[in-house]
Amino acid sequence: MPSASAHSLASSSSKLIGLLVPATDEDSLMISPHHMAIAGHAERELRKSGYHLLLRGIARLAEVTEALHSWSLDGAILLGFVDEQIDKRTKATAGPVPMAAIDSYSRNRLTAGPRSDDFVGARLAAEHLLSLGHRDIVFAGPEFCLAGVVRERFDGFRAAFDDAGVPWAPGMVEVVNTTHHEGLGCGKSLPRRHPSVTAVFATADILAVGIMEGLITTGFSVPRDVSVVGFDDLEFSKYVTPKLTTVIQDIGRKGATAVAMLVAAIEQQVRPAHPVTLDVSLTIRDSTAPPKGS
Repeated sequence: MPSASAHSLASSSSKLIGLLVPATDEDSLMISPHHMAIAGHAERELRKSGYHLLLRGIARLAEVTEALHSWSLDGAILLGFVDEQIDKRTKATAGPVPMAAIDSYSRNRLTAGPRSDDFVGARLAAEHLLSLGHRDIVFAGPEFCLAGVVRERFDGFRAAFDDAGVPWAPGMVEVVNTTHHEGLGCGKSLPRRHPSVTAVFATADILAVGIMEGLITTGFSVPRDVSVVGFDDLEFSKYVTPKLTTVIQDIGRKGATAVAMLVAAIEQQVRPAHPVTLDVSLTIRDSTAPPKGS
């Protein structure tokens, strides 16, 4: 039987797909638990289709072009880049190599890929908290002017207040990066910075868990004093104490959809005209309850 390398040479195909993720200047990969889960699902689906996944950290945009050509990639999945970066991908820089950007709201047709319905997910989270009687709800997440995903989640969060006719104070925002460490710090300072807070919506589970831990170490109870909702439904959200109420996005389907779109572009020369938006839902666990005294 011919080897995979011999077959690749004969078909002018490397059978290599690059998973490109942001890296710091110190070359440390910026891979969250959410990104790791997507990578695992994408690798499995690529293996089924006869492709191999190679991980590459990107510190500068020019490195995308370098990776596409120096590795002779058949295609690339962009994960964790903000829309401004994805907007700059052109035929001149990418050449004929198909790309699929996950969680992107860029209008760049060269990088169309899957994303969750972030607006609806955040609206579901806020509607749940409002239905319990919460009014002083903090939105915690990265600077949302830089990333379409977070902007969509903020807009969905705000829409729930508008739909319910409930005023929301613009100052109830915590700008915090998506890490457990920053969530921990946010949770510790939250009661001081927002004395009236009774609930928090965090834009990622890892951030929500950090916030819960920070609140608890400061002497506050979750959910008796402050309810917390996350976004992702990563595996650990079921095992923390209290179990995390969170927006479920189908991460497996997201990874599989990115692979299917990319393989179709490679093998059938069919590039999708638009991103694919995947449905979300809310799972209610132990980290949310009506505000104390209600």
